[in-house]
Formats: sequence, structure tokens, C-alpha cells
Amino acid sequence: MWFRNLLVYRLTQDIPFAVETLEEALAAKPARPCASQELATYGFAAPFGKGEDAPLVHASPDFLLIAARKEERILPGSVVRDALQEKVEEIEAEQMRKVYKKERDRIKEDIVQTFLPRAFIRRATTFAAIMPKLGLILVDTSSAKKAEDLLSTLREAIGSLPVRPLGVKIAPSATLTGWVKAQQAAADFHVLDECELRDTHEDGGVVRCKRQDLTGEEIQLHLSTGKLVTQLALAWQDKLSFVLDDKLAVKRLRFEDLLQEQAEQDGGDDALAQLDASFTLMMMTFAEFLPALFEALGGEETPQGI
Repeated sequence: MWFRNLLVYRLTQDIPFAVETLEEALAAKPARPCASQELATYGFAAPFGKGEDAPLVHASPDFLLIAARKEERILPGSVVRDALQEKVEEIEAEQMRKVYKKERDRIKEDIVQTFLPRAFIRRATTFAAIMPKLGLILVDTSSAKKAEDLLSTLREAIGSLPVRPLGVKIAPSATLTGWVKAQQAAADFHVLDECELRDTHEDGGVVRCKRQDLTGEEIQLHLSTGKLVTQLALAWQDKLSFVLDDKLAVKRLRFEDLLQEQAEQDGGDDALAQLDASFTLMMMTFAEFLPALFEALGGEETPQGI
């Protein structure tokens, strides 16, 4: 249980996340298979374990883990288009008339309904961690849409969820650019060998660098022409590495071997204990890492009226 990506949301009001109450609320919106004529379903699933008895909320000291699962039928657009074209041509040939948009749309809908029961099914699970004491919700994704799907469904389940994406006082691109220019990041952070540079003009160029010495003249030349760093690979202490973008999305999180080995020792031989140990250790690391990251980026911004 190690998150690979991170979108951070700030709770703007105190919410009592009682485990039993949350468990009951999530159970009202369970993940379930698609019916034969359904395109997609979305609901909460057990983050650990399987079966009806597996809890929908995993509680660890100071932290909660939940998971939402989307199941959808995959119907390739090309298959529908080919079938539609074939049917339209058949009607026009047999009835000697033109098939117009309204009728085409109805035919297309009939084709989709016919094909749905035979469509492939894809399942995807999104995890989220709740940190009540810090007032944060962390979603393991780099997609704002996937995060909003989970948060909006959680809001429906519990009745209220006042959250907003966490922001900082200084534009992240300005801070990241300053770090690369100075060839030094804030305390405990280290610049690695990957970045993305963008021209400030709307139709400006983009330069992506991997396995590149960011202290070299080439990178500094790009910065001198006005390009900004919009994505940067960083390491924090000796615990994790990641890529941070100018929207504060943390991507490609990697926890160092020392932490993973510690989780293995703490969890012992039991599989669920291993998952619990890794989750707890990960969250304890985040509880140190995230405040340090926000401070390094200029401090958290609190909108007026909140």
C-alpha cells in the first residue's frame, strides 16, 4: 500500500470522521458490477481484503483509508461507427431514401444497447487517505477528474464534504524555477535530473529533460530566455522521490527501500498486517513531508472567507 501519485485537498471545516459512521455511509454507495445495459457504475469498495465482510474503511492511528471502484463497459467507437454506417447504407439502399441525423442517432443508440452485454469490462480503483488531525484528504491519482469523482461520491455518501484543492501563496512554477536557477532547493529537498520547461507565451515552446544535469549551461540558457520550470523531479530527505508540477500534483512517488523494508519488518508474515504497516508508515511520512513541502513552496494559501 504505497501511493504512486498525490492530489491534496484541504478540509475547510472540521468533520468528525467516526469510523463506524463513515463505514455505514459508504455502504449505502457500494461498488457493484455493471448490469447488462449499464455503461458504468461507481461506488466504494474495501481498500484491503475481499468479500462482503471486508470493511470499507481501514482505520489506522490518526488516518483512514477508503477506496472507490469504477466499472465500465468498453465499447470501441470504431465498432459502433462501422455498424452504424452499415445499417444506414442498408436502409438507404432498401428504402431509397436519405437517413438524417435524428434517425442516425436513434439507430446508434439501438446499436450501443445491442452491443453492451458483449462489451469488455474494465475496473479501476482509486484510493484516498483522510488525515483528520491535519485536515487533509489525499487522493492517489494525478487526474483531477478521478479525484473529483471520488470526492463528490464521498460527499453524497456522508452529506457534506467542504474541501478545496490545496494552494500555496507563491506560484509553484516561480519557486521551482528559482530552485533550478540557484541549483539548490529548500532544506531537505534535492533537485534530481528531470524537468519540464515552458515558454511563458501562449504558443511558446516546451522542453522536457530526462536524465539531464539540470545545473548545466543548456538548462540555464533556457531559463535566461524566460522559460519557467513547470515540472521538476525532487527528493525529500532519504525517504522518497517524486515529480512535482505547477498544479501541485505529486506524481511518480517512490518510497525508498529503507521505508519499505521497515514496513515489511513491522507487518510480519501476515498479508493484511503488511498492508496496514505500509499504509501507516506511508501516512506518518506524509504527515512530515506535506507540511515541509507546502512551507518550501511559500506556505499554504487560505482564500478569504475561509
